[in-house]
Amino acid sequence: MLSQEKVLEIFENSGGILKGHFSLTSGRHSELYMQCAKLFVNPVHSEKLCSSLSKKFRSLHIDVVASPAIGGIIMGYEVSRHLKCQNVFCERVNGKMELRRGFSITKGMNVLVTEDVVTTGGSVKEVIELMKDLGANVVGVGSIVDRSAGKVDFGVKFESLISMDIPSYEADECPICKQGIPVIKPGSRELNK
Repeated sequence: MLSQEKVLEIFENSGGILKGHFSLTSGRHSELYMQCAKLFVNPVHSEKLCSSLSKKFRSLHIDVVASPAIGGIIMGYEVSRHLKCQNVFCERVNGKMELRRGFSITKGMNVLVTEDVVTTGGSVKEVIELMKDLGANVVGVGSIVDRSAGKVDFGVKFESLISMDIPSYEADECPICKQGIPVIKPGSRELNK
C-alpha cells in the first residue's frame, strides 16, 4: 500500500500539484489544484496508485466500477482492472449523469464508484444516485485525493490515497478573487459552454 507521502511525491514529480487561483468542478475556488490527469500520463504511476486504492476494496466483491467522466475514466478503468471486474463511466447530459455508449448496470450489481479528486463529492453523489436508480448496490467510493479530509459522507465505505483539508471557498467569498488574481478552470465540467 502506498503511503500518503509517496503519493504526494508522485504528484510533485509529475507536476500534478498546481498553485494559483482555481475554479474547482464544485464551483468553489482554491489556491491549490490537484491535477490527477498529470499522474495518468505515466502508466507506471497509474498502475501503482490504482493498485494501492483497489486493495482497500478487495473484500467487497465488486461487480463493476463506475466513474464520472472525464476525470474518473482512466482511474476507473485501472481500478477495475486490478479488481478484475467490469468498468463503466457516466456522462453529464443536460446537467444530469447518464450511462451512454451502450453501458448497462444489472439490478443487484455491487458497484464501486471512483473519482480522481473529491472536494464536495457532488459528482460522486450524482453517480451513486444513478447507480441506485438502476437497482445497483453501491458498496464503496474510492478516490486518489480527498480534499475534504474525510468530511464528505457518501453513506458507504470511502477510501482515498490522500486525505487532507485543502481550503476552498464559495466564489462570492473567495479571498483570492478579492486580490484581483484571475481564476483558472482546469477541470472538465462545462467544457462546451
